[in-house]
Amino acid sequence: MEDLNPTVTPDQPSAGPGGAWLLHFLADILETLILAVVLFVGINYITARIRVDGSSMEPTLHSGQLVLVNRLAYKLGRPARGDVVVFFFPRDPDQEYIKRLIGLPGDFITVQTGQVLVNDLPLNEPYIAAAPAYNGNWVVPDGQFFVLGDNRNNSSDSHQWGMVPQEYVIGKALAVYWPPADWGVVTSYAHANVSP
Repeated sequence: MEDLNPTVTPDQPSAGPGGAWLLHFLADILETLILAVVLFVGINYITARIRVDGSSMEPTLHSGQLVLVNRLAYKLGRPARGDVVVFFFPRDPDQEYIKRLIGLPGDFITVQTGQVLVNDLPLNEPYIAAAPAYNGNWVVPDGQFFVLGDNRNNSSDSHQWGMVPQEYVIGKALAVYWPPADWGVVTSYAHANVSP
């Protein structure tokens, strides 16, 4: 005999319009967070930021300015004399310094009578605050750099504490991004005419 009262199975509750909207909203938030993390990691891999502390790079850079640094500059290219570089201070790698690259490995640096010479050829340096009031001679070893501040007579740099190991270099200074009134590119000066 046939069952005249078939069992009816209730439908499963479906996500109504409100539930679908909530799932879509949560997916959008998750997508945005993942994108933000990827961008943050990518930007920090490619760039760094440094705050200028002190007057050693005047007149080029001033204390309190924030500078954007290209971390890939020397992974994809070569350092050049005249670049403004950011590096870990060799005597205390917890500190970051910013100076101008003057000597490459193998260079012979001389400072005498207010003039910097690289490989016996004088540098044209329109960016310095004043001519250096000190004298000295240095040979730049392999894997090292010789750096000076643009404010030559008020800068803790290679003329006092020696060379910067190549692996200590963080990157090349690109631009000042703070304060807004100081926005601008950090200029490098080519000194290719002093190559040995």
